[in-house]
Amino acid sequence: MSTSLVGRATASRTWDPKIVGVITLALVFLCGVAAGGLAMNLGVHKVMHQPAFDTPEGKVRYFERMQKQLDLTPAQSEQMQSVLNDFWQYYRSVLSDSKSRVEQILTPAQREKFERMLQESQR
Repeated sequence: MSTSLVGRATASRTWDPKIVGVITLALVFLCGVAAGGLAMNLGVHKVMHQPAFDTPEGKVRYFERMQKQLDLTPAQSEQMQSVLNDFWQYYRSVLSDSKSRVEQILTPAQREKFERMLQESQR
């Protein structure tokens, strides 16, 4: 008796493959949304998107990582901070000089495009 009920229920419920596909896609999408929301809530995005090392926040993070991984003494930390500050100043100087040299060889229209390219790369 129970097998005939199961057989009748299965026979009367044939699923349209298109509906099954849409439901499956919707469930996968919702699972992705939930996983993304959870990752954002747990701060995973901060780890994936570190600030540039030449920004104030990036400098602090880079220096803290150096201190921790190298187990620097206070005296070494002070010297390392000085060396890194010199490096960052040199880095900014080289970038500025290179940018002005590139701009000298470009036409006004090319300079505008170059500026847009630089702005897009900083995003």
